[in-house]
Amino acid sequence: MMNNKPKSKPSSFRRRPGKDEKKEFEQKTLDLRRVTRVVAGGKRFSFRATVVIGDKKGKVGVGVAKGHDVTAAVEKAVRDAKKNLIVVPLFKGSIPHQVEAKYGTAKIVLKMTPPGHGLIAGSAVRVVCGLAGIENISAKILSTSKNKLNIARAAIEALKKVKKHAVK
Repeated sequence: MMNNKPKSKPSSFRRRPGKDEKKEFEQKTLDLRRVTRVVAGGKRFSFRATVVIGDKKGKVGVGVAKGHDVTAAVEKAVRDAKKNLIVVPLFKGSIPHQVEAKYGTAKIVLKMTPPGHGLIAGSAVRVVCGLAGIENISAKILSTSKNKLNIARAAIEALKKVKKHAVK
């Protein structure tokens, strides 16, 4: 019996690199909105996605993008988040000191807590801190803003202000 299998697969059947590899970042979709644009022929619909990515080791980023369908918007937002990554200095699963930040009308305060206290934060701050790898923190949103995007960006601004202290 002859075996008629080709020795190598044609290029159209080859696997793309990165398909089965472990993902570098975890991602969480914060907000997904349908937005409209009025043109002469009527309304054009698109989607705006807000995505937070992080590796739970100190890197975190927020990305926003629009697309004609949900998957395109989310993929673009992930690419945007990768461009806007920041590194957070972690100290025993928390941040070393208290920080405040404001973005737009959203104002937040992040306070360090002892180990075992947990992640006490609401809304988008919980997602941002969780994906950054912060396990023990207390956060308070001091504004009346319900805008998840501005709250997430305020959390990123607060985490940018964290200074790395020398551990003795």
